[in-house]
Amino acid sequence: MALKSTIYKFAIDLSNISENFYTSLDLTLACHPSETAERMMVRLLAFCLNAHSNPEFTRGLSSTDEPDLWCKSLDGQIEHWFEVGEPAFDRVKKATQLSQAVSVYCFNRKADVWWQQGSATFLKLSAQYFRFDNEEVVSLASKIARTQQLSISIDAGLIYVAMEAGNCELSLRLLDTESFA
Repeated sequence: MALKSTIYKFAIDLSNISENFYTSLDLTLACHPSETAERMMVRLLAFCLNAHSNPEFTRGLSSTDEPDLWCKSLDGQIEHWFEVGEPAFDRVKKATQLSQAVSVYCFNRKADVWWQQGSATFLKLSAQYFRFDNEEVVSLASKIARTQQLSISIDAGLIYVAMEAGNCELSLRLLDTESFA
């Protein structure tokens, strides 16, 4: 018998000062049996970072042909493709061919090695690469509950998350030619 996804419900008060965007969100996320809480929370943060452009969660890990999130135009064209983790070069290349914009959000302990080994080729593609600090993501994921009220404030690469179990501050860094040099 296959394992089922675990459902999480988030009520979020979002303040994205960088984008001058403020809203309340009610999100339901399915955490795939092979997905960690850390990865799920990075998907949630990627959604919040881009909420001003109306992203949608996809089938994610359940489908190899879809990203974790995307923004689509009214005629169904993919405008922005969002990957979470450390995707293979071919996957990012495919995304740049299918979408006008591509963003990758990495967060694992292995992200440094992934970037060091692949940055020269990844930077040839028309995509943006962002890095969350793994320990900060682990701290956030350790505080979540199946039903959660969050207050998220975003400003200049810093994300502050307030919740009943405690507060977390996360930093987001754009990876470029200077990263990990």
